[in-house]
Amino acid sequence: MPGLLLCEPTELYNILNQATKLSRLTDPNYLCLLDVRSKWEYDESHVITALGVKKKNNEYLLPESVDLECVKYCVVYDNNSSTLEILLNDDDDDSDSDGDGKDLVPQAAIEYGRILTRRTHHPVYILKGGYERFSGTYHFLRTQKIIWMPQELDAFQPYPIEIVPGKVFIGNFSQACDPKIQKDLKIKAHVNVSMDTGPFFAGDADKLLHIRIKDSPEAQILPFLRHMCHFIEIHLHLGSVILIFSTQGISRSCAAIIAYLMHSNEQTLQTESCSVTQAGVQW
Repeated sequence: MPGLLLCEPTELYNILNQATKLSRLTDPNYLCLLDVRSKWEYDESHVITALGVKKKNNEYLLPESVDLECVKYCVVYDNNSSTLEILLNDDDDDSDSDGDGKDLVPQAAIEYGRILTRRTHHPVYILKGGYERFSGTYHFLRTQKIIWMPQELDAFQPYPIEIVPGKVFIGNFSQACDPKIQKDLKIKAHVNVSMDTGPFFAGDADKLLHIRIKDSPEAQILPFLRHMCHFIEIHLHLGSVILIFSTQGISRSCAAIIAYLMHSNEQTLQTESCSVTQAGVQW
């Protein structure tokens, strides 16, 4: 039987923003995101596409119209769960289970996650820090919307993938030219690894590094890497959030981010390639 795993906010952010031609959220078997907070908290705001978990006779109900056996990612969150350990609650009743005036009480997300593990073929993820931490970091992914129509999911515009939490993102040219994305992610510097140019970057010479390289197997990116790593390090030192992008956000930008991670972390190509792949980057 699959178990429970903690899911960092960055991981859920990247899961929500996976895309090919369309957002992966259009696939009903891709993500089942479940909110076990109270109904009024859910109605006030929740993470996009999250389903509010219902109770009957004080027992949690399984989500309707979701084939849990086929879902790739099943993520549960409450207000602020940050561990898979069971909490100790004070109890005035002397008949408690451990004899020390305390009861072992699982947090809501863990309690519901255990129920789901009996129905899934994959691990159930518990969002670390819950809604409070996630919404504090990714406020732009909050909503009051409860029902999502297929055409609305088709039109959903994913954000760039987060590689270094809160510091480095990887995306495509369209995302790089979207003012809302720049504002939401607080992006202040760009590395453009393509032949494309756009008016959005006019006058940003100090904040834009443009590596003009064609999307071709014969293209040589190696001569640019030292300067690129230096540019990224300077802007990270200044506290800037950086977006590395190419036309489609795949081959050239991936090569650039892997090279930077190898330089920064002093790790091998295989190690950093795996870390980028685990973040959900296609290349």
